[in-house]
Amino acid sequence: SIALFNIGTDDIELGINILGAHIDSPRIDVKQNPQYEDSNLLFWDTHYYGGIKKYHWVAMPLAIHGVVVKTDGTRININIGDKETDPVFCITDLLPHLGQEQMQKNAAKVIEGEALDLLIGSRPVKDEEKEGVSKFINNLLEKEYGFVERDLLSAELEIVPAGKARDMGFDRSMVMAYGQDDRVCAYTSLVAMLEVDNVKRTTCCLLVDKEEIGSVGATGMQSRFFENAVAEILTLMGKPNSVSVRRTLEKSRMLSSDVSAGYDPLYASAYEKKNASYLGMGVVFNKFTGSRGKAGSNDANAEYMGFIRRVMESNNVTYQTAELGKVDLGGGGTIAYIMALYGMNVIDCGVAVLSMHAPWEVTSKADIYEAKQCYVAFLNAADETI
Repeated sequence: SIALFNIGTDDIELGINILGAHIDSPRIDVKQNPQYEDSNLLFWDTHYYGGIKKYHWVAMPLAIHGVVVKTDGTRININIGDKETDPVFCITDLLPHLGQEQMQKNAAKVIEGEALDLLIGSRPVKDEEKEGVSKFINNLLEKEYGFVERDLLSAELEIVPAGKARDMGFDRSMVMAYGQDDRVCAYTSLVAMLEVDNVKRTTCCLLVDKEEIGSVGATGMQSRFFENAVAEILTLMGKPNSVSVRRTLEKSRMLSSDVSAGYDPLYASAYEKKNASYLGMGVVFNKFTGSRGKAGSNDANAEYMGFIRRVMESNNVTYQTAELGKVDLGGGGTIAYIMALYGMNVIDCGVAVLSMHAPWEVTSKADIYEAKQCYVAFLNAADETI
């Protein structure tokens, strides 16, 4: 996780303008003891990360990203599958000719989690009768990438769709890419943070991990890393006390920079059209998230919503408001409720996405631009009161 600060001319205890996005995305992780050979095919066993439809991930080209750390501390960065000259990998599927029983299962069960195993090789070592493919791949991994099978015990390897972001549509008005939840908001938040230079009110850009699995762990928003970072900054400014930290956080304002579910007319029954977000209609504000009675949500107050409207309209930012689908149908959460625990004002704000949590997600270029403009306007909002 990353926290970027730009110290303003105003007293920091008057609060910070914070943009907070997450940089993890749904994916498939390689297990610690993953490798096995069956019928002259070599696989890596996996465990999916975040909320995915498992059937999305079969029979498509996949890449491996991550890091391997050896016992001597050597760190090996891995990125295989994105270059045109790289090999790719896949999770196989059953042919329809033999799929009658499979097709009787519901969508949640048609591909089981334990069946999401990555096919990584099929070439055996010559004259080896037992685990010849495994031996060949082990030799290749050591020669080409500098690690052996045992080193997978201390590796973090992620299976993601292979390929780069692409223009989408005849008019090139959209972007199709993996991980736009939430990197489309992380990118625009970072660009806004770097664009806004001289500020009165201190600004911050948070890019955090583990949101897709509940913001847990040392790098998730539920950890104290952000609070500790603020405390360290206040100490450097001659305010080494917990009261100053609490005052600063309570008076801060935040946009939880996270995506929203774009209205899809092919699945119209999942949305309430008056309170849905639409591609090409601007940045989206979600006053609340949560599910089934707003459970687990941050519900921004009316005064903060009025402040946000004033900032957007005075800066000619095109925006819309939305909820996440029909009442009682489902829902979701962000890091907003965690930051609100400090007493600061928080609202969710991001880009509408089609096919969210699928391997390839779709956004509007116009909305991406408006999101950046929105974040710039928010970071510059110093004199306005709520």
